[in-house]
Amino acid sequence: MSVVRYQGTYSDARGQEVIAFLNDGKTLRTTIRGIEFSGQFFDDMSPVNGSIDLMGFTLNHGELCACLLAFDVPVPVIVQGSEVSGVLCVQLELGAPAPNGGIDRERLVIVLEYDEHRVASSGSSGGFFRDELADIQRQLPKSVYIKACINCLFSGYNPGGHGLYGGMMCFRNIKSEYLQVKSTRDFFSVVGRQDRIVQETYLCSEFSRRIPGMYGR
Repeated sequence: MSVVRYQGTYSDARGQEVIAFLNDGKTLRTTIRGIEFSGQFFDDMSPVNGSIDLMGFTLNHGELCACLLAFDVPVPVIVQGSEVSGVLCVQLELGAPAPNGGIDRERLVIVLEYDEHRVASSGSSGGFFRDELADIQRQLPKSVYIKACINCLFSGYNPGGHGLYGGMMCFRNIKSEYLQVKSTRDFFSVVGRQDRIVQETYLCSEFSRRIPGMYGR
């Protein structure tokens, strides 16, 4: 997978900074005020060098919080059979450390922009790309969809759970068998045999649009 760049901003009590996320398909990296952070899910960004001076940042169990991350993810959109350029405008609010060990809030809102259209998710998922992107898809005409793993026929999530972003299993290596999955029991029979783990916004040459109503897809 090649490295892609998402332009954005970081905001906290000290102000706003222009940043960029570098995404190699597995790890996200960004530099804020001269300090490099990395993570897998956007909400688990930790300093690459744990011994550096982190004054001015709020961390919870070593992970960045008490801030707002905003960034744009370019995506292709299919509109009545034709491909157009689109962008996912992402806003992720990470709250302050809470007494229970977590953070006091996490809110993710995604806006899809394509042509002259703008479709926003509700922000009610509690912080999951899967649910916010599904909310956007429900608002789109049936002939319009984001061309990416989130809508691929051969992708699926582990029934055991997943994080904010990424964690989709790609079954392009066992397509015929995967399409026979009809239940949770069937799904567990293929878990662990996936080709790889992918992110919702990733796209490969074997994309095929998901058929609504199929188990786990």
